Amino acid sequence: MRQIIFLLCFSVLFSFTKGIAQTDEELIVAVDSTELRIGEQINIRYQIKGDSLSQIQFVEQPNFAPFELLEDFPLDTLRSQAHYLFTKKYALIQFDSGTYWIPKQKILINGVGMITDSISIRVNTVVVDTLKQPLFDIKPLVAVKRGYKKLTQQILITVFGLILLILAVFLILRVQKKLIEKRKELPPFDRALLELKALEEERPRLQEEYKSYYSKLTDVVRRYLEEEANITALESTSRELLKKLELLKDSGKLDLDGETLRSLKRVLEHADLVKFARSAPEFEVATSDRNLVEDVVIKTQEALPEPTQEEIEATAAYQKVLKKQKRQKQFKIAGLGTLGLFLLVGLITVYVYGFGNVKDTLIQYPTKVMMNNKWIQSQYGTPALLLATPEVLVRAAETPKGTILFSAGDPLHSVYVQLSFIQQAPPEQGKEKSEEEQQQEAQEMINKIIAGLEVDGAANMLINPDPFKTKDGSEVIQLSGTLDLLNPDGKERTRCRLRSIILPFEQVQVELRMLYAKDDRYGDEIEARIIESLEVLKEL
Repeated sequence: MRQIIFLLCFSVLFSFTKGIAQTDEELIVAVDSTELRIGEQINIRYQIKGDSLSQIQFVEQPNFAPFELLEDFPLDTLRSQAHYLFTKKYALIQFDSGTYWIPKQKILINGVGMITDSISIRVNTVVVDTLKQPLFDIKPLVAVKRGYKKLTQQILITVFGLILLILAVFLILRVQKKLIEKRKELPPFDRALLELKALEEERPRLQEEYKSYYSKLTDVVRRYLEEEANITALESTSRELLKKLELLKDSGKLDLDGETLRSLKRVLEHADLVKFARSAPEFEVATSDRNLVEDVVIKTQEALPEPTQEEIEATAAYQKVLKKQKRQKQFKIAGLGTLGLFLLVGLITVYVYGFGNVKDTLIQYPTKVMMNNKWIQSQYGTPALLLATPEVLVRAAETPKGTILFSAGDPLHSVYVQLSFIQQAPPEQGKEKSEEEQQQEAQEMINKIIAGLEVDGAANMLINPDPFKTKDGSEVIQLSGTLDLLNPDGKERTRCRLRSIILPFEQVQVELRMLYAKDDRYGDEIEARIIESLEVLKEL
């Protein structure tokens, strides 16, 4: 009974002691500030006070939503007098204004889970003073030209590399072919002796090497007999070849002695054993067989009858045909080489100047031609204006009263340039126009220009007035935008770009107008060059 009471008391005491141990650790949660600006970083720290035996464990992937986790710092341990401080730091951020809560986090301390308190954070917007910093309208979408420069360069480099590789392979094959043809140009007897001389340098050791050696050896003698004795030696078996030679001997067409035929038979038998029975003879035997073949070739050459006149003429005619074929082949190779050279030069030109420029130069793109031609600088109207254009502006014969009009070009095929001088009523003497009246007159001028464009058939106009400064610093009115012009066939419309600069003088209104297709690659450059040349002449 006493033992039972003792155990119960010990258990209660142990549980009480463990509870005290669990409460020894202190948890503190702190943030930099409870208010911050939008997009500003905030740091949150979890600090636990414990001893050297404390086991601290944080969640591997903490959830701080709606905040975003920027950085997870490692656990920092600091000894302070009789205890330890364990600090865990997280960097958070929020890009929307409002009041948010940093959620509760679970931390394991000595195997016991503790839940932290949530913290309220106020995220403020950036204060903007619209009086000091005015607000602007949202900018419209700007069309960006699609660039193929990088892709074109990659394609050109690949094609250039392939051409170089093909050229290298072609040259290697060409050199090898020339060596073979040069060897073929030799008479069959000389070629056979040359090939046997090359075999003399070989030193076969393995069975496969002997097999290759005897294949070359028999090919030499077979090819020689086929070319000189006019028998199908390459396609015949060893037995068939010997039989054909015996028939030629018996018919008196080939005066060979029996010893030569027996020597050839011995070499062919050795070759068959090496090639089909996989035997490996001694090197001395292989050398002896080579000498026997050389002896057979020499004796066969001595036994051949002298060629007749018809055979000589036939051979000469055949050689003539071969020369003709060779000459034609040389012409073909020269043509292909020239074509390849032109192709290579073209690829280099495209790589340096760009595919679009080269293509437009070859097809004589109208605005490309205008850009490269010599421009004409002329003086027009009163007050005198100096202007440089691709073509001289021609004065219109029929115009409304008080209007002088100069123009050149076609907006649907190149760049249309128009310079007009319209007389205005002189202002009343001694009376200055207010700013409001001047704005009203400027708007009336713009409305007249837009109305005139509508009369000329323009539609779907998106035109905006913008300020513009001339060379002398004067601010004038500028209209820029896009519109649709009807094609000559009357069925479809072409989207065009408009640029109009209005110079209001006291007694005349001058307008420089430029129109060209929106997708024209050189229209912008021509337009900028014309505007750059515009100059009002104050002294003649």
